[in-house]
Amino acid sequence: MAAPAVRCCFQRVFAQSPSHIFSRTLQHSAVLPCFTNLLVPSRNYAAKSKKKYKRVSQEKTQASEAKNKDDRYKLPLPREPKDDVYLTWCYQRPVYDTEVALELLKKFQPLDFTSPTQELYADITLDMALDKKKTLGPFISTFLLPYRYTDVIPKILVFTEDPEEAILATENGAAIVGGVELIKPILNEEIEADFYITVPEMSTKINPLRNFLKQKYPATRNGTITYNIAETLNFFKICHEYSVTDDNLIQTPFAMLDMPNDQILANLDTIIKDICKRKPLKYGPFVTSMSIRSSTSEALDVKVEQFLPKEALGEKLEEAESISEEEKQESR
Repeated sequence: MAAPAVRCCFQRVFAQSPSHIFSRTLQHSAVLPCFTNLLVPSRNYAAKSKKKYKRVSQEKTQASEAKNKDDRYKLPLPREPKDDVYLTWCYQRPVYDTEVALELLKKFQPLDFTSPTQELYADITLDMALDKKKTLGPFISTFLLPYRYTDVIPKILVFTEDPEEAILATENGAAIVGGVELIKPILNEEIEADFYITVPEMSTKINPLRNFLKQKYPATRNGTITYNIAETLNFFKICHEYSVTDDNLIQTPFAMLDMPNDQILANLDTIIKDICKRKPLKYGPFVTSMSIRSSTSEALDVKVEQFLPKEALGEKLEEAESISEEEKQESR
């Protein structure tokens, strides 16, 4: 449809204006712009990109507005409700004494129709800061609890090429014993273990596993590189292990719900004391908050001050007093 129309227009133009009157350039300038310029762009260069001053300014204003919103004063939530029925999000979470929290968890168990022989867990939040720009890295710790709460024996792998040491390791409870032939199955995830122990002669031969095993790689600081295979196996068969997850959180079982309260508190105290050894007291209290729960119940926040070392406890009390004074001044 477009081609006949264009042809007709050309015929009319040339009929009214003979070709000897207009030059070749005038013909192109008079005829072509009327039709072809509608389809062909008049410039052969790219458009100049617009500067993003407005977007940057909008981002700055949004950031400043968000900062102003964060800097707004917020009234602290009341601690204790005055009525029996209340909205939980309108009040601060209650912080219980550990003995009271244990009694509540034991009361929850028959109401939930769950087993009384279930594990208790502790969720412990840490302050990993050392200096202004330095933080404490994640770590794993193994130690003995005063009251063992489970009969489960972990899976232990021993690296050795000595036949006598291999027999000794098997007799003392090692699940897997071998030499360099175990490296490939471990890398292929065909073999897994809870603990890895090696004799000093094998420490250089199993070096390809360093990046794969990471914190479980045998090391002298945790006693997994040793000649005393029997004693080491007997320790790791009954030891308790915890690790730092999410940069500053420890989630670890520590007792059974049906155990006596004094045994539960002794296990929890041992764990907190071991955690506090990982950070010098001059940097302030290491454990900032803690909650305990069973396998089927909600977590209850508990007071951690009774488990902290005396030096850290003094700093913790000073911080609590300063916070209470600030709240009093704000209320006035």
